[in-house]
Amino acid sequence: MTTEAVIVSTARTGVGKAYRGALNNTEGPTMAGHVMAEAVRRAGVEPDEVEDVVMGCAMQQGTMVMNVARKGAVRAGLPVTVAGTTIDRQCASGLQAIAVAARSIMLDGVEIAIGGGIESISLVQNDHMNRFHAVDDELMAMKPEMYMSMLDTAEIVAERYKIGRDRQDEYSLECQRRIGAAMQAGRFNDEIVPITTTMAVVNKDTREVSYQQVTLSKDEGPRPETTAEGLAKIKPVFEGKTITAGNASQLSDGASACVLMSDKTATKKGLKPLGIFRGFVAAGVEPNEMGIGPVAAIPRLLKRHGLRIDDIDLWELNEAYAVQVIYCRDKLGIDPDKLNVNGGSIAIGHPYGMTGSRLAGHILIEGRRRKAKYGVVTMCIGGGMGAAGLFELVN
Repeated sequence: MTTEAVIVSTARTGVGKAYRGALNNTEGPTMAGHVMAEAVRRAGVEPDEVEDVVMGCAMQQGTMVMNVARKGAVRAGLPVTVAGTTIDRQCASGLQAIAVAARSIMLDGVEIAIGGGIESISLVQNDHMNRFHAVDDELMAMKPEMYMSMLDTAEIVAERYKIGRDRQDEYSLECQRRIGAAMQAGRFNDEIVPITTTMAVVNKDTREVSYQQVTLSKDEGPRPETTAEGLAKIKPVFEGKTITAGNASQLSDGASACVLMSDKTATKKGLKPLGIFRGFVAAGVEPNEMGIGPVAAIPRLLKRHGLRIDDIDLWELNEAYAVQVIYCRDKLGIDPDKLNVNGGSIAIGHPYGMTGSRLAGHILIEGRRRKAKYGVVTMCIGGGMGAAGLFELVN
């Protein structure tokens, strides 16, 4: 009999604003351990029943190097018998981690595993990055687009496919509206576990740094008071171009974890899963238009499972930039009413390695609320890729 991998719990931090938010001084293992411990508690399993932990992390520097998944497992209070590995598929790292954990259950006899993602942009990006031998000169000569920033690739997609500033701002406004309604209705409450931590505060005048204890219990990024007029006033990053701070996701910090187990183990323990992992695919596209990645990944995923676009009840399409989701939605013919129904990363923020796991947890909880059957989590990926994961929801 085929073994199925089911997701029985999920937990995440609120998404913090990078550099100036509540998680700007929280080390990766501590953040990862916090959500792992809560996911295990919510699953109702003993810590020593977990066999392996798989975490995604895109910016593996600082305390995220040398296997933050294993460090996070120890920080979570899991026994040293619990193994861990960290993987990098950039913006799909958290989703890939869930897929790897699920496959270990389906194929290798693992009974219980954790899959999730972590990113601490505050502590590793920009001035904190290790730039020693950061560029392979031979690769640069061969394919310079591999080193192109996501911002540049987004402008290429906007220009190449004629997606103007007005449409990007329109989508972003709707994203903020939806997340405002979702927050008011408490639709993220079952995901977020509050975290009390130490935040670094910079004095604007003296630049002195002080520290204060804070508790993060909700996402810091949403701006539901956003107006069309306000978005229109924001200057583009590049003069004469279309991408602005209003139609792009903010830099963010956060962690997310899901507990997965075999369907037989869930039945034995009397646990009702949130959903069933059905499959994951990745596909490559030209690096200079990485934002179109889901258009390559989604048809491959659906074909392998005998499904069509209209068979999917809920879509979570992660966007670093509004232009990306607009292109993919229109190209594939996805119903806007099924897409990012409670807002998306434009409003919440996008901690690269965390987001795929956050979206998986959210689509499972929201799917049950809506009595949906199938949900797809998908995203574009730095370097020129797209990924998509299929989940069957359990109502």
